[in-house]
Amino acid sequence: MSGPRPATQMTISQFARRAGVPTSTLRFYERQGLVRSARTSGNQRRYARDTLRRVSFIRVSQRLGIPLAAIREVLDLLPEGRTPTPEDWARVSEHWYEDLTRRIEQLIALRDALTDCIGCGCLTLERCQLANPYDALGEKGPGAHRLGMG
Repeated sequence: MSGPRPATQMTISQFARRAGVPTSTLRFYERQGLVRSARTSGNQRRYARDTLRRVSFIRVSQRLGIPLAAIREVLDLLPEGRTPTPEDWARVSEHWYEDLTRRIEQLIALRDALTDCIGCGCLTLERCQLANPYDALGEKGPGAHRLGMG
């Protein structure tokens, strides 16, 4: 004997509670084109249950430092109107493999140089691996290039 089947559509407050995010976050994600909702005749939002996976994916991706534009790009690869399959998610994850590998390598290099970085006090910008790795900005000549003053 099974219990009642959960509703396929949830109000914004029900969805927010289930997803663990404020309703303002859902509205923001919707404005950014990351999730979609249906509207009732009274113009109230209704979210499909499969949108929960998208919201979880967005939150995890943000924690990894992935920009919302990149998140939107890969979410656009997922099918509309059905729950994505494991194959769909695997295809999406391939898009970030190289970028995440590069980020991991940068973090490892930073970790390994952290003592030197803290020791410099960020006063020697030609050596600082955070502000100016390998003095890349020095090759552009004098001036504050990141501020458009070089």
